[in-house]
Amino acid sequence: MTTLRLRPEDPADSASVRRVLAGAFARPDVSTPPEVALVDELRDTEAWLRELAMVAEYGGEVVGYALLTRVRVRPDRGVDVSALALGPVGVAPHRQRVGHGTAVVQAALDAATELGERIVVVLGAPAFYRRFGFRPAGELGLTSPWSGLGEPWQALVLPPSASGEAPPPRGEVLFPAPWSRV
Repeated sequence: MTTLRLRPEDPADSASVRRVLAGAFARPDVSTPPEVALVDELRDTEAWLRELAMVAEYGGEVVGYALLTRVRVRPDRGVDVSALALGPVGVAPHRQRVGHGTAVVQAALDAATELGERIVVVLGAPAFYRRFGFRPAGELGLTSPWSGLGEPWQALVLPPSASGEAPPPRGEVLFPAPWSRV
């Protein structure tokens, strides 16, 4: 019986990750989807957190991917606060709709929770991300260049790692430069 294996990305996985993302985000008007370049560029930034780049492996083949990278929340007053951005998330076309996307996202969120992270933002399909507890980011006082898109701009407050933690930050979410090209 073949099982799904969830693990952090290894450096040797980069070509497989590119293939998964190229298939998942394929469009007839572009030869290489921008999500592929986004991941390649993020790997070379301080936003990259290797332990939060998750792959789903099935039968020895990388078939899914979920990436969490560092972003900052700039409050009206005070200093920037660390947060995470989820994306891109993709599953190879031949393995879609069998739960691999859900599994790899949950693995990434679980890893972030274990590391004591507090908040995750995503731009994506509400019907998919609500199953993890994401809700409109505006309800949490978070803005970004994508705020005007409405419900796809979402956020998730992760379980606190210690009792009595301060409430999650509110303010403008600042993304690393590679995000501006997506």
